[in-house]
Amino acid sequence: MTQPHKAQLKRWGKLTMEKYRRREGLFLAEGGKVVGELLRSGRQAEALLVCEENAGRWETLLAGAPAGIGIYLLTAREWAALSQDQTPEGVMAVAAMAPPVDPGRLLDGPGPLLLLHEASNPNNLGALLRTAHWFGFRTVILSTGSVEAANPKVVRTSMGSLFHLTVAEEVDFEQLLPALRGRFRVVGGEVREGVPPHPCPAATALLLGSESHGLPEKLLVQTDERWRIPGVGGAESLSLPQAAAIMMYECVKRTAP
Repeated sequence: MTQPHKAQLKRWGKLTMEKYRRREGLFLAEGGKVVGELLRSGRQAEALLVCEENAGRWETLLAGAPAGIGIYLLTAREWAALSQDQTPEGVMAVAAMAPPVDPGRLLDGPGPLLLLHEASNPNNLGALLRTAHWFGFRTVILSTGSVEAANPKVVRTSMGSLFHLTVAEEVDFEQLLPALRGRFRVVGGEVREGVPPHPCPAATALLLGSESHGLPEKLLVQTDERWRIPGVGGAESLSLPQAAAIMMYECVKRTAP
């Protein structure tokens, strides 16, 4: 391990802001599970950072890092300037963003697909990515107005699942959905009306709206089917991650091992 230069610390510190993440094509991925999944995925990383107070805890993880990745030892004060966690574990990666994805190229790929319209809550998005990974939705498409996938809360809440998915961002769904239909069966989540979730063929695109507003009618009219999860209790609704998990499970139930 080596000590970082002040210029490196300054550069990494700027990655806590979205505009610098986009400019540099880098973001911070913090936590042992997250860093472990990054390394297992084969995604590129510029550096691994370790807090000196926790260095011994991460020897095994660091030993598995590919050759060529710099490993840096930070003081507690330096770490505090970068960490986004309330209870830091003392390890993070400076990860490279995946190249931008052309949504058109996804039309010829396998399903199922998860489409998220204006998913602006980073904790929700992170949970949705983790659930998508679990149920085999390898491709996630985010509309304009969604939080960026490299947001620190998204990365952390996804627990590293982000690195195992293809994520297309800033996609205009009004243009995408007509191209999807015919190749994929488009299913939209709806709180007011629709049939209960059920098993679907692999060529299915599951479209979900934000927790606050749901899907606008202009997108719902472009779906092939609407799903509504029936409830028997008195709660007003399910959270978006809860509803999405039920729908994803039902969608792949026929093909799940």
